[in-house]
Amino acid sequence: MIRLAFLLLTLLATPAGAQEQSALEASAPTKLAVTVYRDPNRGEGDGMDRDWPRGFAMISETRTVTLPAGRSTLRFTGVAEGMVAVSAIVTGLPGGTIEKNRNAALLSPAALVDGTLGNRVTITRTNPVTGRAASESAVVRTRADGGLVLQTQSGFEAVRCSGLPEKLSFDRVPAGLSPEPVFTLDTQSERGGTHTVVLTYLAWGFDWDASYVGHLREGAGRDGKVTLDLLSWLTVVNDNGQSFADAELMTVAGKLNVESDFESLADPPEGEPLRLVCYPLGGTSEGSPYEDLLPPPPPPPPAMAVSAVSEEVIVTGSRMAPKAPALMANEEGLGDLKLYRVPEPVTVAAKAQKQIAFLDKEGVTGRFVYVHDCDPAGGMADAFEPARILFATENSERRGLGAALPGGLLTLYEPSSQGTQLVAETRLRDFAKGEEIELALAQSGEVFARCGLAPGEALDEDARRWSTLAAEVSNAGDAPVTVRFRLGWASDWVVGGLRGAGVKDGRRIVDMTVPANATRRFSWRVRHTANGLTRSRN
Repeated sequence: MIRLAFLLLTLLATPAGAQEQSALEASAPTKLAVTVYRDPNRGEGDGMDRDWPRGFAMISETRTVTLPAGRSTLRFTGVAEGMVAVSAIVTGLPGGTIEKNRNAALLSPAALVDGTLGNRVTITRTNPVTGRAASESAVVRTRADGGLVLQTQSGFEAVRCSGLPEKLSFDRVPAGLSPEPVFTLDTQSERGGTHTVVLTYLAWGFDWDASYVGHLREGAGRDGKVTLDLLSWLTVVNDNGQSFADAELMTVAGKLNVESDFESLADPPEGEPLRLVCYPLGGTSEGSPYEDLLPPPPPPPPAMAVSAVSEEVIVTGSRMAPKAPALMANEEGLGDLKLYRVPEPVTVAAKAQKQIAFLDKEGVTGRFVYVHDCDPAGGMADAFEPARILFATENSERRGLGAALPGGLLTLYEPSSQGTQLVAETRLRDFAKGEEIELALAQSGEVFARCGLAPGEALDEDARRWSTLAAEVSNAGDAPVTVRFRLGWASDWVVGGLRGAGVKDGRRIVDMTVPANATRRFSWRVRHTANGLTRSRN
């Protein structure tokens, strides 16, 4: 009995706050780093969806916390709403992490009403005739998932169902609600003190893509040579409702093996709207039945001149002689991936996109190749078809490049007597240093071709005898061109009796040079391989 009495006295003497673990607020981030990864499920050559980005980011926040001795709950306010809480790691805590939680309820009209259920609020009504406002105290008697009912001195009434202007005022914010997403954890500290901690986590709702703008120089395509100037941009999209000010921004190019569904793991916090239902009139969105009693709306403001805002990114004052942007991302290695780091802090704004230059190359050299597909098993076509134009070069320093090129959209311009004109748009896949580059641009308006088995020729069914293939090319341009005939898979066909035959991307190809303003006819021999014969019979 003595021991029990002593224990009760001890508990009564202990302050109530010491019996419960305290909730502490970490400081706002003093340092931020955002590394954005592309959508891992995006196909090669596909662009990102700017309205629904499905990539992710690794976010690192440096904050300061002051811990008491013992166990406490630490709150990180303002994390990304797309936070994948299971990925969160906090370093710098003396006692480590005991338990992690993600608060999923945001401050919203519905949450405010639900948290005030049974408590007093102030309702203010405006008389539409006199314009005077009158306020009185009321008690919230229903939740926000239906009609909102208040109890006043006059009885029970539904809010905003009378057709009169009404507003509610709340004296406090219910516990547990925050205007920003919150991540909490429990930790233990023997002595307490102030510590610098780093919160690192993955977040859903980001993506990035590369954009290339090429300007062909005068005389491009003459003598088979092409020279262009290339400027490239990184476009980063943040679909979260949180901004990351003065952050170290990085993007990672390459294909990651991601097994987790970050969208389902993110479980973003919800901010439910307040849905008011009036009986028997229906929802207040249908308007008031007493609109005739309300004063007329004020007249519209005087018309103002609206100036058009260009969405074009201006690099310099002169578009004909672009210069390198002042801020450019630097390329770094990250294992087999490539990382592009912005050298200065930037703001990754909420629900917005940001563009940073990362490549500026002048004098990139290459050539135009005109491509025509030829069916070795078919006869000569009756009509000519326009050849497709490829821009061919090599990702090397001698060609003016020599840098990793992440996939993205290339927009190509060419000077003319009427000013700079758009000539093509095409998408790049990822290209490594030293790799050959061939980009499909458009159909030619000057080079036409046709190809097929020569008259009287037929393929040998036993794949023993050679057959003659004929081609005809017309070049109406004022410069010689290279025409490439693609004959089918290299495993199916063998080409003989012709120089310039080879294999490109698994297909047999034959390159021919056609002079300016000329028509040329070519012929060569083809036959099935054993594998090709099997395919044709099947």
